[in-house]
Amino acid sequence: MSPDTPGAYGPPGRTSPIGEVEAEDLLRCICFKTGPPRVVGVELEWLLHDRERPDLPVTPQRLEEAATAVRALPLNAALTFEPGGQLELSSRPADSLMACIDDTAADLVAVRDTLGRLGLAPAGIGVDPWHPPRRLLHQPRYDAMETAFDRSGPAGRAMMCTTASVQVCLDAGEEEPGPLGYGRRWQLSHLLGAVLVAAFANSPFRLGKPAPWRSTRQSLWADLDPLRTLAPAGQLPPRDAWAAHVLDTPVLCIRGDEGPWEAPEGLTFRDWIRRGEPRRPVRADLDYHITTLFPPVRPRGHLELRMIDAQSGDDGWLVPLAVTTALFDDPEAAETVYRTVKPLAETAGPSAAPRNPLWVAAARDGLSDPELRAAAGSCFDLALEALPRMGATRTVQDAVAGFRDRYVARGRCPADDLRDLLTTDRHHGPAHPKGTLS
Repeated sequence: MSPDTPGAYGPPGRTSPIGEVEAEDLLRCICFKTGPPRVVGVELEWLLHDRERPDLPVTPQRLEEAATAVRALPLNAALTFEPGGQLELSSRPADSLMACIDDTAADLVAVRDTLGRLGLAPAGIGVDPWHPPRRLLHQPRYDAMETAFDRSGPAGRAMMCTTASVQVCLDAGEEEPGPLGYGRRWQLSHLLGAVLVAAFANSPFRLGKPAPWRSTRQSLWADLDPLRTLAPAGQLPPRDAWAAHVLDTPVLCIRGDEGPWEAPEGLTFRDWIRRGEPRRPVRADLDYHITTLFPPVRPRGHLELRMIDAQSGDDGWLVPLAVTTALFDDPEAAETVYRTVKPLAETAGPSAAPRNPLWVAAARDGLSDPELRAAAGSCFDLALEALPRMGATRTVQDAVAGFRDRYVARGRCPADDLRDLLTTDRHHGPAHPKGTLS
């Protein structure tokens, strides 16, 4: 369920230009494909570190060797590599939570074993705690992306090359109103999303130093572009809001037959349609433009929840996947969790996520924020009640319960453990106990 199709990164085919009304209609049709929630997917990003000395940078040659070895595996998931060498597994759409977990877990066993033979390990952490950005993929897309992001500061390069996440993909929901309706799920995603940021915050270090954030990854996403990473603003219905947001966000690049691709400054897609320069946009340009928008929740027919830091441990990734799926797709849990998080809208205020006060507090304070701690406690309890109804195994239920007891019930998140373990010693720098980041 990866939103970015590598094969679509080249120049568009020569088809008829797209008009403004046609673009608006297309966006309203394709952003929320409604029906009973059924399908689930997950996208797992991993930093690749030396297994014995994760604080030492891995050479490009070793990363290329690892990429070649992992690409040869017969995986269920789609495999891609991010600009800084991060590995991403994008599961196939699965008909149940357990099918998604089982397929992904099997893939990860093979990936970990292959990387281990090369002396490498996938590190489950939201931001590389030691290494500065180092871009390894030099493709026209990423060249243009770097140019565009550099206009706003250094956060873009850090995001591209040093961050990793757990992204949960769920059906948009039913057309009709109610707990499983797409309108309700869209609202829920932007309130529950802040709770997920806080509960799973796992990136309190950057460049070898403590950061003032529990989720430094989320702070980087919020800083890297004035509009591209925001949720749609205002009170329009979801389809109208998303269509306007897509058309009124600046184009990141205009693809051509050869690189480098132009990275125009301040040219929205709507302006591009109206001006028709440097060439007239076509449908493929609109589809591609959507892949360059990075809001916390991206509607791509399904909902892609992008706000969760990568998680440590062999099964750390399945906890946010299980919790999020249970709260969205179990009707009883979905109805109750909406009432639970609805009061958070007052804290969020009118500003769009992730720059409103609620999301900032989630990234900075994690579950030390009393309001987010209380909401997270209720959400985890609801998820644990729903998981048996969804067919989750005892192993999955125990993993969620263990996370709740270790973190949520104590007002902590994984970042607090890292702050305890990766303490800065004035002589030796951040410690690197084995197994902490894997």
